[in-house]
Amino acid sequence: MTNAIDPLVLYVSGGNSQIIGYLGGKYRVFGETLDIAIGNAIDKFARETGIPFPGGPEVEQLAVGGKYVPLPYTVKGMDFSFSGLSTEVVRRFKSGKFELKDLCFSFQETAFAMLAEVSERALAHTEKNTLLLTGGVAANKRLSEMLGIMCEDRGVEFSAVPREFAGDCGANIAWTGILESKRKIKRQIDIFPKWRIDEDL
Repeated sequence: MTNAIDPLVLYVSGGNSQIIGYLGGKYRVFGETLDIAIGNAIDKFARETGIPFPGGPEVEQLAVGGKYVPLPYTVKGMDFSFSGLSTEVVRRFKSGKFELKDLCFSFQETAFAMLAEVSERALAHTEKNTLLLTGGVAANKRLSEMLGIMCEDRGVEFSAVPREFAGDCGANIAWTGILESKRKIKRQIDIFPKWRIDEDL
């Protein structure tokens, strides 16, 4: 695990991408994707370019040694958008004018720079001194590297969840279901699929 105490959390997965922190007695979302999550954007890019699922690790490997190609960069305050980036990088791949490794490199650099920018802005806003990276995309070494550089420049601690905890949670959820089904005393489990961390239940 990490030693992060009261961190600002950058949560990046296939299902969502948010900047979350505990402030004023409750968890708050300080920034988030305006459309698709970063993990979803990576998977879409991988699928359209023939990279096998899950695309993230292969995109990360292909990006090594790539050259930068300018791509759409969309940040609005502490919110961000990946749909334009995802659409444009696929369009460029299908044009046949760009090497896949260059597009992988450029996709990562652009998307991760957006996440670093909004994280830095949220750190300044909340005055927190620790950034914690969580979610499936936290397994990406380049993202951790970029956030680490930003945090070092700001004098802020940086932590990322260990790689074994930066994966798909489907197995965890299924295992919980199996354990619950074996209980002698059944419990009512309420599920709120659209619940947000900054909303009261």
